[in-house]
Amino acid sequence: MATKPSIPKGTRDFLPEEMEKRNYIFNTIKSVYAQYGFRPIETPAMENLSTLMGKYGEEGDKLLFKILNSGDYLHDVTDEDWREHNSNKMLKKLSEKGLRYDLTVPFARFVVQYRDQIKFPFKRYQIQPVWRADRPQKGRYREFYQCDADVVGSDSLVNELELIEIIDTVFSKFGIRVAVKINNRKVLAGIADMIGAPDKIVDITVAIDKLDKIGLEAVNAELLGKGLDDRQVAALQPVLLMQGGNREKLAALSQILQASEMGVKGVAELTELLDLLDGAEIRNTVELDLTLARGLNYYTGTILEVKALDVQIGSITGGGRYDNLTGIFGMEGVSGVGISFGADRIYDVLNQLDLYPKSAAMGTQIIFLNFGPAELRYLLPLVRRVREAGIAAEIYPDAVKFKKQMGYANDRQIPYVAIVGEDEMAKGVVMLKDMATGEQNPLTIDQLIAKFH
Repeated sequence: MATKPSIPKGTRDFLPEEMEKRNYIFNTIKSVYAQYGFRPIETPAMENLSTLMGKYGEEGDKLLFKILNSGDYLHDVTDEDWREHNSNKMLKKLSEKGLRYDLTVPFARFVVQYRDQIKFPFKRYQIQPVWRADRPQKGRYREFYQCDADVVGSDSLVNELELIEIIDTVFSKFGIRVAVKINNRKVLAGIADMIGAPDKIVDITVAIDKLDKIGLEAVNAELLGKGLDDRQVAALQPVLLMQGGNREKLAALSQILQASEMGVKGVAELTELLDLLDGAEIRNTVELDLTLARGLNYYTGTILEVKALDVQIGSITGGGRYDNLTGIFGMEGVSGVGISFGADRIYDVLNQLDLYPKSAAMGTQIIFLNFGPAELRYLLPLVRRVREAGIAAEIYPDAVKFKKQMGYANDRQIPYVAIVGEDEMAKGVVMLKDMATGEQNPLTIDQLIAKFH
């Protein structure tokens, strides 16, 4: 007996009903992006490893899917290489390309490569799959879609404001209640300065970013394990445990970070952003969260993350400002800020909360039954007219038993069935059956089309 085929862990197939729901998510996000002036681009699934490596921190590099070189990929590997067991050295000889980890780094490469063909500030959106060699679990996949929007070539915090407005609009359209958590990497750098550990900024941000996942005690243990001493970890506690409203937290931070030039800049940027938000009509909660760090090293200013309030799941949107990313590719002085909607997690949230509108799964609206060659010839121009009128229509391809054709319509949940036999052809009508009520009515093709408009 043949082995049943399967797919790799952390990946998924999607049936038509699922794809209709996913397309509802993508189309909703696209429509909001377009309202704010963002334009679509695409980049390849694979990039040169030189483009990807070193951009996501040490942990991110480990999660990159590497692609073996074509042909004899062992050609350049020597016996000495095998004996050394140096995986990084071997990698350079085995693999030159990798699957993209996110859409932001490829976008930075895109901006530098096409700098003479785009106008700044450049606003793009991109909806494509990404891959991470992560441990699969609920809400975490190895292959998943991101729905990104970025603005490059502008330092203005108006961009951050508009991205938060986009987040608010999208989730309001979905009917998902969310909390938008914001912070600033300059504030985190100031905190590292304040405790006397500026060289540990990456270790500190990676650890505190896990606070809501592993708890305070485990975060403190990780910080100690990374080389911070007891005094430094103790100095962090007031920040990690800070309570109160956004303005109260800012006031407290101003006092704590007054001796750090970088920290003062971060507080000023957060203050300006909150002032802008005060003039906007944001329907969801925006919360200053000082434990928010966002693990990726390229963030340099505002960072944000979105949590669903009614479902236990990880972040469903995230992003931030990056001032140095295009500089890595030889283009200095171009600031950018962006967000990424986690379409797969949003899909799970909408499923759990049963928030999909009926129109999201709208497939075929009417099916024409097939009773034989004469009826088929009569039906084909009618079906064409129905489709030209913008109505999704099928014709059953085989002249099989009536019961089988009706069973197909039932299984597909097609709301209307068109029945045309000798009597209907003679009268120039179609017998339209409402599958929900069982009601049948003879209609001309013009009357049938009018019923759907």
